[in-house]
Amino acid sequence: MTARIIHLRSDEEDALHAAVDTLREGLPVALPTETVYGLAADATNPLALTRIYETKGRPRFNPLICHMADFAMAEQHAHFDPVSQRLAEHFWPGPLTLILPLKEGTPIHPLATAGLATVGVRVPVGFAGSVIRRLGRPLAAPSANTSGKVSPTSAQHVAEDLGEKLALIIDGDAAPVGVESTILRVEGNMVRLLRPGGVSADQIEAVAGLPIIRQEAPAATIEAPGMLASHYAPGSPVRLNAVAVGPDEALICFGGQEVAGQNEAAALFNLSPAGDLAEAASNLFDYLKKADAIAPRGIAITAIPNEGLGEAINDRLARAAAPRS
Repeated sequence: MTARIIHLRSDEEDALHAAVDTLREGLPVALPTETVYGLAADATNPLALTRIYETKGRPRFNPLICHMADFAMAEQHAHFDPVSQRLAEHFWPGPLTLILPLKEGTPIHPLATAGLATVGVRVPVGFAGSVIRRLGRPLAAPSANTSGKVSPTSAQHVAEDLGEKLALIIDGDAAPVGVESTILRVEGNMVRLLRPGGVSADQIEAVAGLPIIRQEAPAATIEAPGMLASHYAPGSPVRLNAVAVGPDEALICFGGQEVAGQNEAAALFNLSPAGDLAEAASNLFDYLKKADAIAPRGIAITAIPNEGLGEAINDRLARAAAPRS
């Protein structure tokens, strides 16, 4: 099987019709979102969810985010405390996922939640939301890549990795945010940050009016995606905070940083010559993939400011550089 690819610019209605029909058959579909491309399937269908895990090679203890058409749909499946509701109303549709208690009787299948009593929910921007509205059911949609590898920000990335395993890929051009959603859990008088992402901690704190508590060490229990120590990893080893680069390494830098040996590097990519963290986030996974295709020995990456979207970028890079099992 080779995936059919439909570009949204060619015929959005055809793409919408094809996506919904394929999802109703219980097959996963690769869809563009504002964060990265997702591997979407009906969150209420256990066979469809099983196909997500099989296609990605994803461990089943790692829960899936369930994407909703709007807040009203999310309220049908999860209990919202006042702070979570305020965050949802402010940031949705957008790159924020909230971990919430499941409502009794929800048709979301336990395979989507890894058997937990909570569910991660978000409302995506654009075409994915249209698909959910037309389908009338939430979509589980992890990133459309082999588990643990670099996330896809284009239809081409998806096709190169999973194209032989999928029936349909919807091409919506490059994902504008470029990193996955921020994942939060409100706990009493604090907000726990489970994964930095497309909404910064400062933005969340301003709306929630509560302090952000960060995960200081690898979690004993996986309660949200992106919490595995090794994740988002290219095939080549990744070296962080590089101040020098060898001729057999690719270099990924940021802003106007100068690195010893950069003129002799196997390849050079600058996430944002202007030092713009939003631009850097949108380029991150694409440049990791390009560097991985070139680097004979590894990928050296210069320091990234750990503020705003830089926190999400550094989170992904730390997991990409982590020891692998």
